[in-house]
Amino acid sequence: MIFKYRALKGNKIFRNRIEAVNKQEVVEYLRKNGYFPITITSLEDSPFSVMNSLFDRVGFNDVVDLTRQLAIMLNAGLTLIDCFEILKKQLTKPSLIKIIDSIDKDIRSGSSFSASLQKYPNLFSKVYISLVKSGEASGKLGDILLKLSDNLEKTRDFRSKIKGAMVYPIIVIVAMIAVIFIMITFVLPTLLNLYKDFNIDLPITTKILIVVSSFSARFWPIIIVSAFGITSSISYFLKTKKGKLLFDKAVLKIPVINNVIRISTLVDSTRTLSILIGSGVSILDALNIIVEATDNVVYQQAFSNIYKQVEKGVSLGASMTNEGIFPPILVQMTIVGEQTGHLDETLGRISKYFEMESEMAVKMMTTLIEPAILIVLGLGVGFLIMSIISPIYNLTSSFK
Repeated sequence: MIFKYRALKGNKIFRNRIEAVNKQEVVEYLRKNGYFPITITSLEDSPFSVMNSLFDRVGFNDVVDLTRQLAIMLNAGLTLIDCFEILKKQLTKPSLIKIIDSIDKDIRSGSSFSASLQKYPNLFSKVYISLVKSGEASGKLGDILLKLSDNLEKTRDFRSKIKGAMVYPIIVIVAMIAVIFIMITFVLPTLLNLYKDFNIDLPITTKILIVVSSFSARFWPIIIVSAFGITSSISYFLKTKKGKLLFDKAVLKIPVINNVIRISTLVDSTRTLSILIGSGVSILDALNIIVEATDNVVYQQAFSNIYKQVEKGVSLGASMTNEGIFPPILVQMTIVGEQTGHLDETLGRISKYFEMESEMAVKMMTTLIEPAILIVLGLGVGFLIMSIISPIYNLTSSFK
């Protein structure tokens, strides 16, 4: 159970949450650590327990912050056990404290850090676990976690940029669809019915609008249910292997957006390869991890083919050339890195280049999406106005 407590220590009141079997266990924990308990409340008894559980979920941001904290403490000379003890006292999210406590118990019982992380595949990716395993083997876990935290923070920054760029267009599109649906379903039928009483020839756009609005006004509950059903079916299909492949291929053909997808995929793959190879992971193991870590199926298949070619003895640069979807600069830099024996450093530099390219691609996308939405909105509004105003103009002309 999750308990929320207020406790006094050194003339200061502290508020926090803790997981325990009962209130007595919370009291014992507080007194053991020098706190005087004031109030202890079970969150599961609260009417807002469902909301609390939603906000209590461990997400990507929590993993990023946790990795950075661990890296700093390990490089300061603390042991993993000491790090976890400090984290359990500092963290406020009960679900994250539970995970830390579980990992701590595993390590105390003789398990490795990387093995304990494998219990949480939804939080810690294969790249994460492989790098931790490499750090444990080399004795440089603190350095590896620093590199990993840098990588995760860059990924978080890029995701936030994409989300920030898409918030405005999504809000406008959803609002536009909602307003058009309400207009066609509840407002226009009353207005368009007036034209039936006049003996005038209606424009084709008005006839189309009358048919659509009449159907929508009569069957709008079915339309909403059908829209929900179609959306759910498409969402389910896109989660399948075939659906994901079709979607990823289609996305790579959309102007502007395809550039953002390509560059962001190259940023992640080159940066991750650089960290993996630089941490002592073999090229084959690194490529195998990249295959599973890549989101876009098209690039996932390309890296899978590269893995098979490298396994046969073909160089990484030559294997990329055979795929045909990687830019020449990446292929050339990879070949140079292999020839000089500094592949990890070369991939690190090229990833920074792609980072700058990705920022430019995101800016271009946001610059072009907004006017495109306004154009579509203007055309939609223009169609409605012409369909409604044209009959009125024809009617006044017939009176003359």
